[in-house]
Amino acid sequence: MAMTDPIADMLTRIRNAGMAKHQKLDMPSSKLKVAVATVLKDLGYIKNFKSVSDDKQGMLRIYLKFDNEGQHVIHEITRVSTPGRRVYANKEEIPYVKNGLGCAILSTSRGVMHDVAAREAQVGGEVLCTVW
Repeated sequence: MAMTDPIADMLTRIRNAGMAKHQKLDMPSSKLKVAVATVLKDLGYIKNFKSVSDDKQGMLRIYLKFDNEGQHVIHEITRVSTPGRRVYANKEEIPYVKNGLGCAILSTSRGVMHDVAAREAQVGGEVLCTVW
């Protein structure tokens, strides 16, 4: 059966692996997933990631980050725009997550970026997810 929302699957895998306190997780790779992982790494929500090649489409390996008490750094990660209900925001409507404590990840015409970078570049786009 074909997967209808691979980004939601990615976020769910990250959420579940964090709750289970796994150090790393693997998932099928795509350009959009790599771009989202790059933003998560730049913001400090994950340690690192790498693309592992195999005979098919490749695997994306994400190394999760935990604090000194062993708690997952990502408290909440949710999908905003879904295949059935796309959510777009122009440059004035980019959402603030937890009054600026979290971030929103957007797919813009200049690539995938977080909300602060999108405001600086003055571009809007599809709001993929929010992280806190």
